[in-house]
Amino acid sequence: MTNTRPFLPGYAVFAAMLASAGLPIYIHAPKFYVDEYGVSLAALGTVLFILRLFDFVQDPVLGWLSEFARRYRRGTVLLAALVMAVSMIGLFAIEPPVAPLLWFALTLTGLFTAFSYLTICFYAQGVRTAENLGDKGHVRLASWRETGGLLGVCVAAVAPTVLAAQSGSPFALFAAGFAGLAILGIAAMWREWRTVSGEPSPGFRPVLADGQARRLLLIALVNATPVAVTSTLFLFFVESRLAAPGWEGPLLLLFFLSAALSAPLWSRAAQRFGAKRALLAGMGLAILSFGWAATLGAGDTVAFAIICLASGAALGADLTLLAAIFARRMAVVSPDAGQAFGLWSFVSKFTLAFAAVTLLPLLDAAGFQSGPTNSAEALMTLTILYALIPCALKLIAIALLAATPISET
Repeated sequence: MTNTRPFLPGYAVFAAMLASAGLPIYIHAPKFYVDEYGVSLAALGTVLFILRLFDFVQDPVLGWLSEFARRYRRGTVLLAALVMAVSMIGLFAIEPPVAPLLWFALTLTGLFTAFSYLTICFYAQGVRTAENLGDKGHVRLASWRETGGLLGVCVAAVAPTVLAAQSGSPFALFAAGFAGLAILGIAAMWREWRTVSGEPSPGFRPVLADGQARRLLLIALVNATPVAVTSTLFLFFVESRLAAPGWEGPLLLLFFLSAALSAPLWSRAAQRFGAKRALLAGMGLAILSFGWAATLGAGDTVAFAIICLASGAALGADLTLLAAIFARRMAVVSPDAGQAFGLWSFVSKFTLAFAAVTLLPLLDAAGFQSGPTNSAEALMTLTILYALIPCALKLIAIALLAATPISET
């Protein structure tokens, strides 16, 4: 353990870099490959799901690797960041040299593998750092980390829309900008990576053997799925259900900016009322938002903007508090938490892939097409998937969390 004062802004910058390569990929990449190369929604959803099945094996292995290679943490993190940057450029900025669907799969494989490794190292380092921050250290660090991550999502979510007004190749510029952000993220965290003494952790056996840790992983799985659903369908919902093409970027910005600005407030609420109570309140707010969204139709853009504010604030609670609760538990059952966060990373990404493999084919089967012209049946299917399914999943997550004893110390 080191006495060096943790550089918390570095965690925010690195989280922004990671987040800009995570959720926005599921927002932009499928629609980009549909519009640019005519790849079907069902095919893209299948590829995303297959890649997540690969993660079922890969992420725990990457967790083991992060612990085994602790002495070379800086070097491996730098290599992973370079792989992620190159993969992003290949995905968006290079004309596919092979079949577009195959290129989509290859570039995402590199992107997601590097993303997983960096996420595991980053969150494991956060567990160790939070122990040096005293009481409520995990919530304090999570506030910096998740606020930075949400700001990164804000920028990445709207960047292609903004760049489209300046260039005919907005996604190529987006990929180049991400490469620059990757360099900045590595620099910001450079002195935080440190060699940890002792033997590597005994794997994720202690995590799976702990009842509370298992329950938290299950809650994370169920609770993250609604966000994955709405993220996957957001652009289609705005363009087709609301009949508001051109508003996708501003509404995405509103959603993620609300999440980012709410994160410190949720952190304060957790310190005052307890993380569990604050998280339950955020989940309740999400249900109200999703329920209202189910009633919207063409022209209800202002109402949906209010929903974006509320659901964004609910997302801020999810990302800030649930991760802090899990990290606090890992400090007890698995202090060398690299492999534990291999499981956490898998759970987080699996929800996005599950949403893609189930929702996109269902839309395809209902006759939905990207664009303003769709049948009433296709639009009803879109509304049910976007709004009502997330409500049901959130109710299940609330029940699970309410029944789980959480230590607030």
